[in-house]
Formats: sequence, C-alpha cells, structure tokens
Amino acid sequence: MAGISRGTSPVPPKASDDPLATLASLPGVAESVDSVRKGVDRVYGHRIMRRRSNEVTSEAALRGARGSAALSGADWALEEVRRRTDFSEEGEPRTVGAALRLTAEAGQLLSVWRQSPLRVLARLHLVAASGGGRGSDTGDRGAREAADEAVGRPRLAGEPVDEPLIELALPDAEEVAGRLDGLSRLLLAGTEAPALVVAAVVHGELLALRPFASSNGLVARAAERIVLVGSGLDPKSICPAEVGHAELGRAAYAAALEGYVSGTPEGVAAWIAHCGRAVELGVRESTAVCEALQRGAA
Repeated sequence: MAGISRGTSPVPPKASDDPLATLASLPGVAESVDSVRKGVDRVYGHRIMRRRSNEVTSEAALRGARGSAALSGADWALEEVRRRTDFSEEGEPRTVGAALRLTAEAGQLLSVWRQSPLRVLARLHLVAASGGGRGSDTGDRGAREAADEAVGRPRLAGEPVDEPLIELALPDAEEVAGRLDGLSRLLLAGTEAPALVVAAVVHGELLALRPFASSNGLVARAAERIVLVGSGLDPKSICPAEVGHAELGRAAYAAALEGYVSGTPEGVAAWIAHCGRAVELGVRESTAVCEALQRGAA
C-alpha cells in the first residue's frame, strides 16, 4: 500500500507502530472482518468437515484456481478445468495451468512465508511461469533467454510487464523494490491486524506494483490465500477468495483496486471490504460443496 512507502498514505506515518492494525479502524472494515469470521466459522462447523475435510479442501483448491485463472483472462467452466490436461499449451491453457500449480504450491510455503515473504513471492512467480516464457512460441532464442532471466525475480528498469487486464499506471523498478521491502518488513514485524486486512493489503500491493514480468494477478491471489491460511482464519484452505473475486467480476475487481491505489481511507476500506466479500462468496461455495457431499452428490 502507499502507506508503507511512497505516495499518498491513508495512515499518518506516526499514527501507529502497527500501520496494518490502523487500517482495521477504517470505516466499515470491522464489519467486514466480523462478517467474514462468522461465515468462516459456519462452514468449519459443518458436519461434513469432521470426516471429509480433505475432499472439501481439494475441491476448494480446484475452484479457487479456476476463479483466479478467470480473472487473468481464462474463464473456463469448472468441469473443463477438471477434465483438461493440456496445460502446457500457450494462451488460456497455460494460464489455467499456472493457477492450478500456484494453488497447489501455496500450501507448501506457509512456514517460509513467516520467515521471508519475498522468497515466497519469487517462488510463486517461478511456479507460475514454469514451462514457458515470452518468445517460447516464436523460435526467438534471445526472447526466450530474456524471459527465463526474468522468472522468479522482481523486474528491472526497462523490463516490460505482461498484465493486460490491469490498466493502472505501472510503478518503476526502483519504487517496486522499495515497496516490496517495506511490505516484507511490515509482515515480519508482526501485526495485530485481522487476517482479512493483511491479506487484502498483500493482494492489493502486489497488484498495484506488478513486480514481475508476468503472472502478477495469479501471484497476488496466491499470496492472499497464503495469508488467509497461515493466519489461522482458514487453516484448511476451504474458503477460496478467488472464487468470490471471479464471481464479483473483473470490472468490480479493477474498480476496487483503483480505490486501494488511490491511498484514500475510503478507497482502501472499499478494497478491504471487496476482499471480504470475496472470502464470503468462497465460503458460500464451499458450503455448497459440503452440502453436496452430505447428499452424496459430489
């Protein structure tokens, strides 16, 4: 967020030693946090979770990956994602494959995240971009080598970013480095902020910065998942916010992100509320899965 580095800040620099916690006091945020917590508690209390939680987790992962891919331009039906195997191809199949890999990888990185968020972000980009880079379908060896060199690290000055669905102004490489460092320091310092607030800030900051040459949206949503799971809010990863973000739609997603990037209290609060609504819709999705399992229909 702008408040952890340059730019307009919704939080005065000396307002708190815990800037993330300060965001929890923005208008409407406490209500969003409370609503999310109640929804998560309800689905965790479902009787099916006592004996078939692994199945719910697996289904939530698949649906979350489908939702994240949809927001990155590959809006496939769930059953198509379930049956397809050609994820090494270019275009939409590669996007869906990247989303599936990231969802699987996120659960393996919780302990590393607590020690080095930047290392995890680099790993997520490596996973998302594995199997091909720009230039791979052109036979241009130089383009392939340049793409490979950009995998798993923040972009350098002058390097382009392939993120066509996010049309905000792109921070330069120096600002990206400073803000990533600031975000990492905030996370490592610890915070009393609710998990929803931390997850929304991580998600929003990565979308605003687009620190990698590609796959920034996919990485940002995977990082949001890691925060929600690692915080203990959703320890079994059964509340896929990606489903909710996709259901709310790309236009609403982009508009809420613009509010975050504005740095105003109203804009940041609206982004947090948007992320909260996405989690609630993910809860609804997994509740439906639980009901289907209970009926023997899934």
